[in-house]
Amino acid sequence: MSQSTVPRPPVPTEGGDSPSPPKSAPAGRRRRRAATPPPGGIRFRHKLRRDYALILMTLPAVALLVVFAYIPIAGNAIAFQYFSPYAGDGFFDSMANSAWTGMENFQRMLEDRDFWRALRNTVMFSGLQLLLYFPIPIALALLINSVLHSKVRAWAQAVLYLPHFFSWVLVITVFQQLFGGAGLVAQLLRDWGWADSFDLMTDPGFFKWLITAQVIWKDAGWGIIVFLAALSTVNTELYESAAVDGAGRWSRMWHVTLPALRPVIALLLVLQVGNMLTIGGEQFLIQRTAVGPGASEVLDTYIWNRGIENGDFSYAAAIGVVKGIFSVGLVLAANRVAHAMGEQGVYSRR
Repeated sequence: MSQSTVPRPPVPTEGGDSPSPPKSAPAGRRRRRAATPPPGGIRFRHKLRRDYALILMTLPAVALLVVFAYIPIAGNAIAFQYFSPYAGDGFFDSMANSAWTGMENFQRMLEDRDFWRALRNTVMFSGLQLLLYFPIPIALALLINSVLHSKVRAWAQAVLYLPHFFSWVLVITVFQQLFGGAGLVAQLLRDWGWADSFDLMTDPGFFKWLITAQVIWKDAGWGIIVFLAALSTVNTELYESAAVDGAGRWSRMWHVTLPALRPVIALLLVLQVGNMLTIGGEQFLIQRTAVGPGASEVLDTYIWNRGIENGDFSYAAAIGVVKGIFSVGLVLAANRVAHAMGEQGVYSRR
């Protein structure tokens, strides 16, 4: 039997009248009213009422950033002066009374052979750390994540993350006790008759590898925590589906795990490239006398030596301005590469 498709008449109400259809605005008016966004002031007040607690919590951090990061930018004006701290009662008074020299400090920087040596060492150290240090936390995070026992994973994370809290003085002391002239390795080599003199801590040719090893031992644990946090967000059903389809361990790592890590890898890579010229000074200052300035001089130590030790504040500020400009350029270039790879990087294109 086929059912009838004839529409039934509406059921009358108690008064005998059929119900009237609900009134609605014209389609064009509804569409225009829905597409019109609220005014900017209303949106701002709505967001302010919604997020006022978060804004209050960030105010102390914003205040510290303004006081210690943005206000000191005004001090970069001494890069165009012959600044003397004794020209006035305070810093700004001394800056107002100091003579202006224009681009003289920047021209002097281009003609300074010591500056180019410090720049070459900085790029070399940063390149080694980018090639050797950056992949190690990823590999260790994948290795720890593959361990099934939770207690073993927790123990490995604690052991690898502990050196991150050590100061550079303690890190260099540990390496001195291992690889110094009176260290453990040197004593073993002498006892076995393999080498009479062994001291990697004073070898200028080995210094770049020593610095990289110290950075890996100290800071690899921080990267491991970041990548493990990213791995914890991967849906386990993806691994199960891949295993059902016949994917092995390496195939699941390549097609499931690494794509989940790509946004974090791109972000950290952009930050690492942006910090290539800011490699740090404390680690090099402590070991400067052991290997000499030719092997250990980087931009940060060169700025310290010229600005603080020699009192050439304007020249040191000029080097700092150039280093900051090039660092911003490196961040923008690396972020553009991340966008070309389909990742967001530090900021999105929109």
